[in-house]
Amino acid sequence: MTKIQKETLIGFFVGVIANTIGTLLYIILFSDLGIVETYNAAVKQEHIGSLLALGAILNLIAFFGFLRLKRDYRARGVMIATVLTALVILYYKVF
Repeated sequence: MTKIQKETLIGFFVGVIANTIGTLLYIILFSDLGIVETYNAAVKQEHIGSLLALGAILNLIAFFGFLRLKRDYRARGVMIATVLTALVILYYKVF
């Protein structure tokens, strides 16, 4: 594995983790229900895409943080994770 691939993979995992933490943080701060109950309600009401999109806001911080630190390949990995999240949201919206 080359250094570029390793840096991109690290950025990808940071993006996935940031999205997960952002989603959980949103649920904890703004929902009266627990995590599982909020997830089940979002699936039932077809709002899971919106929940994931709100969680992806933390990817902005990671992306611009890596750019500021001159870690362009890690920023690329975060961007890939964000695009993957967008594709998952599109899947939930269409199907």
